[in-house]
Amino acid sequence: MHIEPGVVDGAKIVLSYATAAASFGLVAKMARDTILRDAGFGALAGRSLIATALVFSFFEILPHYPVGVSEVHLILGSTLYLMFGAGAASIGLALGLLIQGFFFAPFDLPQYGMNVTTLIVPLWALSELAKRVVPSRKAYVDVTYLQALSLSTAYQAGIVTWVAFWAFYGQGLSAENLQNVAAFGGAYMTVIILEPLADLAVLAIAKSLAPLTKTTFFYNRLHHAAV
Repeated sequence: MHIEPGVVDGAKIVLSYATAAASFGLVAKMARDTILRDAGFGALAGRSLIATALVFSFFEILPHYPVGVSEVHLILGSTLYLMFGAGAASIGLALGLLIQGFFFAPFDLPQYGMNVTTLIVPLWALSELAKRVVPSRKAYVDVTYLQALSLSTAYQAGIVTWVAFWAFYGQGLSAENLQNVAAFGGAYMTVIILEPLADLAVLAIAKSLAPLTKTTFFYNRLHHAAV
C-alpha cells in the first residue's frame, strides 16, 4: 500500500497533508474512545506500543512485493483491531509506518501523508462496520469466518480504494495507469483471502491463552460482550 515516489508530486502533494490531518483526527477520536470506555490511558499506551512493534515487523519481515502503482503488504489491520481495539491499532499503524520510513525507507517519507491516510481511514471504517457485523453479545474470540472476512474485506477494499484515488489523482486516467491500478487491486485479492484466516488463527490462540490475554494489554471486547 506504499504509494511509490513520483505518483503524486508537486503542488498536488499538499492534498495529502490535509487528508493526513483528518486521519490524525480519527486517530485521536479512536484513542479517546479507548481511554474513556476501555481501561484508560495506561491500557491504550501498552496496547499501542505492542501494535507499533507488530506493524513495524509486518512491514519489514512479512513478504511484500511491488505491483502496479504500489506494494502489496500483509498488514493485518483487522487482526490488530480485533486484538487491541481501534485506538491502539490506529496509533500502531501510524507510528509503525513512520518508524519504518525513518530507519529503513526515507524515500517513502514524502508520501507519509498519503500512506497514513490509506491505512487509518479504512481502519476507522472497519471499526464502525464491526459494530454492525459482530453482535454486541459476542466476544471477538468467537467471531465466525464470514464475520472476519467481512471486516478484512472492508479494510483491504479501503486500502485499494485509497491507492487508486492517489494514483488517479496524481497520474490521471491513462490506459497505463488504469492497468497498473487494476494489477494492484487484483494482487490484493490474495491478502483478502489470507487475512481472515490469520484473524481466526490469532483469535483461537487468544482464546486458548485466555488467562494471559484477559488483561489490559488486549482489547476488552476480545473476551467480553460490548458494554
